[in-house]
Amino acid sequence: MPREYPRSRRVGDQIQRELAQLIRDEVKDPRVALITVTEVEVSRDLAHAKVFFGSLSEASTHGEMTKVLNGAAGFLRRELAKRLSTRTVPELRFHYDTALEEGARMDALISKARADDEARGTGGDE
Repeated sequence: MPREYPRSRRVGDQIQRELAQLIRDEVKDPRVALITVTEVEVSRDLAHAKVFFGSLSEASTHGEMTKVLNGAAGFLRRELAKRLSTRTVPELRFHYDTALEEGARMDALISKARADDEARGTGGDE
């Protein structure tokens, strides 16, 4: 019977919280100033972690942000080692998550559809 909340997920959640704070406070590169850590998937053996991040900032491209974060992965891993109570800290790999952009795009489409309905007088709340 599988556990409800496996250890790899608990570690992933803790890494997500710590990385968000570390990136905000310690990484000084302006290209990653406004990112959000959306999810961390940790392997069962806790050796590897896929860190998904998103950004609504237009300041730099997704590729630049990914390159900067993967370049800082060693530093972030060392800092995580100081904060986590695990024997080892997973190797970090950063991946851009398009969910924030897709959400903003969908929100804009819904807002436009509502505005169009109101302009035509078919609000739908009748």
